[in-house]
Amino acid sequence: MRKYEESLPLKLLKAREATMSFFRPVLQDIALTEQQWRIIRALAQHQELESKQLADLCCILSPSLTGIINRLEQQGYIQRRRSPEDQRRVLITLTEKASDMFERVTPLLEDRYREITEQFSQESLDQLSQLLNKLSQIKPGKSECQS
Repeated sequence: MRKYEESLPLKLLKAREATMSFFRPVLQDIALTEQQWRIIRALAQHQELESKQLADLCCILSPSLTGIINRLEQQGYIQRRRSPEDQRRVLITLTEKASDMFERVTPLLEDRYREITEQFSQESLDQLSQLLNKLSQIKPGKSECQS
């Protein structure tokens, strides 16, 4: 077995924590959790989504998403409506309050991205992004090699 320090999940977790240390202070200032911000960011880009789409895009399990959506709705950041085409579908959108907050906070987060880029380089970030995308596509299973 490989050394504990060489564990891929551990390295990914440490990299996530290092990265999030740039963004957490901004999110704490606006009293949002990381998961809440991911939902707001996804809705800002996609305008309107169903819960399942949000869960997939934001990497949040559906049972957890329900509570997060409820809290965001109570805070006045999102609204839900039934689809006119199919009343079984519930569509989620940002409120004007959330859109205004998103516009105000985005430049602060972009400043944090610039700080990361200064320390890590754009080339390294691009390479890392490509590798992470590739890693995200792998599936567990048997090796293709035969004995």
